[in-house]
Amino acid sequence: MKIAFLTPEFPHPKTGKSGGIGTSIFNLSKALVGLGHEVSVIIYGQDVDAYFQDNNIHFYKVKNIKVKGLSLLLTQNKVARLLNSLYKSGKIDIVEAPDWTGFTAFVNIKCPLIIRQNGSDTYFCHLDKRPVKFKNKFLEKRALKKANGIISVSAFTGHLTNELFGLNRAFTVIPNSIDAQIFTPEHPNNNTLRILYFGTLIRKKGLFELPKIFNLVKEKHEDVELVLVGKDSGDVKTGASSTWELIKPLFSKTAIKHVHYMGTVSYSKIQDLIKGATVCVFPTFAEALPVSWLEAMAMEKAIVASNIGWATEMIEDGKEGFLVHPTNHKHYAACILELLENLEKRHQFGVAAREKVKAKFSHDLVAKQSVAFYKSIIDCV
Repeated sequence: MKIAFLTPEFPHPKTGKSGGIGTSIFNLSKALVGLGHEVSVIIYGQDVDAYFQDNNIHFYKVKNIKVKGLSLLLTQNKVARLLNSLYKSGKIDIVEAPDWTGFTAFVNIKCPLIIRQNGSDTYFCHLDKRPVKFKNKFLEKRALKKANGIISVSAFTGHLTNELFGLNRAFTVIPNSIDAQIFTPEHPNNNTLRILYFGTLIRKKGLFELPKIFNLVKEKHEDVELVLVGKDSGDVKTGASSTWELIKPLFSKTAIKHVHYMGTVSYSKIQDLIKGATVCVFPTFAEALPVSWLEAMAMEKAIVASNIGWATEMIEDGKEGFLVHPTNHKHYAACILELLENLEKRHQFGVAAREKVKAKFSHDLVAKQSVAFYKSIIDCV
């Protein structure tokens, strides 16, 4: 099968930085190629129009057209022409795109189109309790309505998306995935107790709760440090340009001395940091099915994460990790302390978490599920 992914991001040196959407497409593309399928990735919002091939994947960079008031529509038409050309020439059989901002709302193509729900702007605004732009909600709803098929990375995301848009679209749950052979467990012999958060520094991921949680941990356990890794982000609520600068004063005078913010680091460096962590924390309010959790789970790390919606589809509380609401600071801190002080519990959670990843979130398994879904759509169109 010849599968195309339309995306605003992909983690490749020639296509710029990428977040969770790009990482999930990267993992799936790699697995699809390994199964003998042909993959094309069309990335819009690029600096130039270009084509290149790498690791048996075809890449098409698309430069957005900039005309005041017409940029989006003209770029959508440009992408549609490219996709229709690839389809007509037999280079692609089906296209998959994310639901984020509804880019495909006015992309009119002749081949089947799949939307994979990794979380729309409407979805994240709802979870983050802030208003969504009318334009984004309109485009996202139109894109979902005109798609030939819908994949959702979690049942929670699929059901909530239908509710928010007033839709009743059928969807198939196929989760995000990782290559568990790359994220392998390693337990270095060091005595440093280290709590690790990795991801964007942004309000919706619970970064304003984390200082309050760490302050409580630090009161009970002096020999612990907190490491933060990820891109600093502006804050929608206050308009400030740096979340890191906003949260620093929230740490106690004692705690802040043991907080290390490393900014963005390379993909390989992230793995080293996960290996060196005692506990990984994800006190987020808004996700769909985060790849970062899977990476920590695959490396047999004890996790304390949010208990909202999607979380129970990834982790069973008390079996593969602890799930706690981010605003329950005392309980969250207590769970972290329990893991810091109980090596056997950390090991138990870590082993169970890796087995869960291998059984449900393996990139080969998810690729096979995706191909079966693609075939069912192609046969019906």
